[in-house]
Amino acid sequence: MHNKPDILEILGRTQTGEYCTQKEWDTKRIPLTIRSILKEHDLAGACNPDEPVNTDFDLADRFYAAGYQAALELGYLCTDTERIVGVSQEELDNALKYAPAEIWVGEGKDATLLRARTPSDPYPMKAATSLGITVSEDVMPDMLYLIAREPEVDILEAGSMITVRGREVLSGTPIETLMGYEHGVMHREARRRAGREGMGAIGSISAVTEYGQFGAYGTPGGFRTSDLALILFPSEMKVDYRTLHKVVHTLNMGGIMKCDSPGMIGGMPGPAEGATVSSIACALLSYAILQNHVGGGEIYDVRYLSNVNREGLWALSVIYQALSRNTHTLCHGIANQVSGPGTENLLREIATGVSVLAASGSSLTTGPRSAGGKLTDFITPLECRFVAEVSHAASAMSIENVKGVVQALLPKYEDSIKEPDLGIPFQKAYNMDTLEPTPEWEAMYRKVKAECIELGIPLDSH
Repeated sequence: MHNKPDILEILGRTQTGEYCTQKEWDTKRIPLTIRSILKEHDLAGACNPDEPVNTDFDLADRFYAAGYQAALELGYLCTDTERIVGVSQEELDNALKYAPAEIWVGEGKDATLLRARTPSDPYPMKAATSLGITVSEDVMPDMLYLIAREPEVDILEAGSMITVRGREVLSGTPIETLMGYEHGVMHREARRRAGREGMGAIGSISAVTEYGQFGAYGTPGGFRTSDLALILFPSEMKVDYRTLHKVVHTLNMGGIMKCDSPGMIGGMPGPAEGATVSSIACALLSYAILQNHVGGGEIYDVRYLSNVNREGLWALSVIYQALSRNTHTLCHGIANQVSGPGTENLLREIATGVSVLAASGSSLTTGPRSAGGKLTDFITPLECRFVAEVSHAASAMSIENVKGVVQALLPKYEDSIKEPDLGIPFQKAYNMDTLEPTPEWEAMYRKVKAECIELGIPLDSH
């Protein structure tokens, strides 16, 4: 064997793998296996909330070993057939060996080179913005254009459509297939309008099922095969036929893909340590099972649906240190904010989460998830700019210095994480005639940016 398993072999295992019900997987296989591995590697209780950023690389390496073991012991559960899709050690090792260490996203002078990074790597973590917050159809063209024209933004993802020509998009119907195509066309036009026609993209965030991707990815005028196909799959360590349809479609088109699924702190794998092991395992398996190009490692705290709290930031630092130090994979990370546009805390949450990812060795981040991604139109290009600026500026910082930034900024917002200020929508944060941020929102950005510069993030002061 010289490469990862063939996709047809993987599809066969969804029919022939060991039978396991979802209930057994969720209540026994995941928690008991993770708990046993934590004990074996002496990692239970490793998370200290008073130290929200890990600076012990040996600890990160031990978590990598635990995640690698979990990948081999667990595999993914195919929820459609309730069969476990497992891989051998040889298959996993070969998949990681032949995973790309760099990849171009986009075309020509506007393309972005993703590279495998290590902690404090001077090659900057790249930024895709924003996450798939729902955006009104009448606002979407300008939103895409305004984010694409931000020069610091490397890759365009932006928002999700919920209507097409005024009609509600129902997942799994032909309307979703049509929406996927029209979203792709709109996306391409926004990049052309911004003067960045070859800019890379991630798509299609609007595709709830495989039908939206079939309509969007690789279709004439839609997302190009030099764009990253977005393939999200269920937690915890599960896969389904929707996911595999998207994988096969991307492979058929000769495209590239970003596959990820978050581990859940407080969910099936237990506390932060267990979710960290699960997240690493899930990321590793994506290369062997899903033929991935750009990997995951995402993690959220189910108490807040965030990861910019103490346990979440600690887990982010450990996961990306573990993956970046022990593989050459293209790690992708998300810092999940809960405060909304027009608030200083949104910017502080961006600064902590994104700087931890950058200094820990992530290759790419996507964000922000303003207001927790809960509300339509609660996203603006200004915080997208800030995500990209911090991504680039914090990349070469030492993890110790980033820890200092976190320790200074976290106390300013952590008491509000449970009940955050959701802020204001795009239409109130921006002047809709000039398409520029309001003076009040611009002033908040300048204030928090100055705070970050004073704390040592080498941002441009202009």
